[in-house]
Amino acid sequence: MNNPDKYADALAGFRHLLEIMDELREKCPWDREQTFDSLRNLTVEETFELSDAIFQKDYKDMCKELGDLMLHIVFYSKIASEQQLFEVKDVLKQLCDKLIRRHPHIYGEMKADSANEVHENWEKIKLQTEGNRSVLGGIPSGMPALTKAYRIQDKVSGVGFDWDNKEDVWDKVQEELGELKEEVDTGNQARMEEEFGDVLFSLINYARFLHVHPEDALEKTNRKFMSRFQLLEQMVKADNRQLTDMTLAEMDVYWERAKEKTNE
Repeated sequence: MNNPDKYADALAGFRHLLEIMDELREKCPWDREQTFDSLRNLTVEETFELSDAIFQKDYKDMCKELGDLMLHIVFYSKIASEQQLFEVKDVLKQLCDKLIRRHPHIYGEMKADSANEVHENWEKIKLQTEGNRSVLGGIPSGMPALTKAYRIQDKVSGVGFDWDNKEDVWDKVQEELGELKEEVDTGNQARMEEEFGDVLFSLINYARFLHVHPEDALEKTNRKFMSRFQLLEQMVKADNRQLTDMTLAEMDVYWERAKEKTNE
């Protein structure tokens, strides 16, 4: 049995947050006016801020952003309780029940000796005991397309619908690139879009086999490009020049200098 004192401070802190939420909802004009809908976009923003802190390994900021997300969870639960929809205790109970149900290798008789086996069991449990009508159930329609493609592939792989090895996936990437080139040559815009999507989907699949998350990889490239271009802008300004008055060849000279400096 776990020592209850281990969680005493955390429980006291969570209780204090619930008490503050009650008071804000009663006395603060802004907090009193909030609804599920008004908080939604703020929650999305807070999630991106947490993601940014994780990406930058800024753990102090990560702690703060986790607190902001926890506030939103408590806020939604408070609004729900006022409407007699559910309580925060129901949120916690459902979560605990789900974690226990989805980890039968810990809380039951099932065996799982690898992360892959756990993942496969997870998908089977969702289909067999949680009423999911599809393996792809639960993927948000509004999820960004890049991350959605990764989740789609990850979910179907959990029930064995997957490639055997990364070499076969790379062959598929090459095949899709060839099909895209054929449509580019014909000039069929609708078909180009379709084939370009197939190329991206196959590349995301290849990334999964390389254990690279495409969202993280692209974000790193975005940041690298921005850093280099902003350095290019600084160097151009230091030379009393304007980008709008320069040729591409002239800008390329500064670009190469920026690359050298960022690679040092």
